[in-house]
Amino acid sequence: MTSRTQRLVDTLTARIREGVVRPGERLPTESSLVETYGVSRTVVREAISRLQAAGLVETHHGRGTFVLARPSTARFPAGPRGEVTLEDVTGLLEFRTAFEVEAAALAARRRTDAHLTGLREALDAFAGAADHPSAAVNADYRFHLRVALATGNHHFADLVSSLGPSMIVVPQERLDPGDRFAGIVAEHENIYAAIARGDADAARAAARVHLANSRARLLQPEP
Repeated sequence: MTSRTQRLVDTLTARIREGVVRPGERLPTESSLVETYGVSRTVVREAISRLQAAGLVETHHGRGTFVLARPSTARFPAGPRGEVTLEDVTGLLEFRTAFEVEAAALAARRRTDAHLTGLREALDAFAGAADHPSAAVNADYRFHLRVALATGNHHFADLVSSLGPSMIVVPQERLDPGDRFAGIVAEHENIYAAIARGDADAARAAARVHLANSRARLLQPEP
């Protein structure tokens, strides 16, 4: 069973990685965290200590705890500068396949209750955003970032963070409600279900299928 402290660490780490609390900004106060997450002050203090040890925050007495910038999150050059071509995008999908497939397997082995809650939230937001392409892309990105966070290896999250939401390239017409969008949601559901079961092989396979299908959809001409 995941400890309350680790669940709080996972939740706060996700908020930092996703930019909800940005570098230089202050975390909520100790009292606010106690009230928001229903934990004791001891749990909050231990969670902050772990975030400090991970290099995510620093505490200034009398001022509060602030998020630190991480050098490793500088933007990753996913393609040449200028106009993004079909070759750039398919190349990015190949690159994503190289690390996201294994990330899904690790997430299945290491995910916590807090990770699953975050994955479920992002997936539900994606499923409900077919009419809003920008919201759909952001929810899709959050899902893949939270898979990376669930590996427990910050290098995966650093890489996904560096790519940013632009790693999700889906033509607007592919996000219209209907069978095609439902199929994309189902692929994400399969990844989530395998991670929730703790089935690393199934998570690896589901991630590979999703990314292969993403490439096929990109190359498929519109009817």
